[in-house]
Amino acid sequence: MELFDIEKRGDVTIVRFKENVKKFNALIAEEAKQQLNALFDAPNTKLILSLEGIKYIDSSGFGVLLSLMKTANNKYGSLKICNVSDEVMELFKLLQLHNIFDIEPDVEDCLKSYAAS
Repeated sequence: MELFDIEKRGDVTIVRFKENVKKFNALIAEEAKQQLNALFDAPNTKLILSLEGIKYIDSSGFGVLLSLMKTANNKYGSLKICNVSDEVMELFKLLQLHNIFDIEPDVEDCLKSYAAS
């Protein structure tokens, strides 16, 4: 099952959940992990993951995000997250993960922060 729309802008890969995906949970976690980790097959990958449309993330979803960050670090890549809804940001904060991930307001801000680094 395809979970994502993928766009390239220069050397940055932008990944968005498909419109029909509203929850990042155990039902899609394993498939999402495989599809997202595969994007880091090439070293030095710059990835933006947009959570636009995602209303809920469970522990499996956060596990995938942490695994993805580890994969990015191991392959000298980087991960930025954007378009986080207020409800989902509350979960990031509750789990103290807002300090671990690079979370930007939107895709354009992510692209600007990549250009600046």
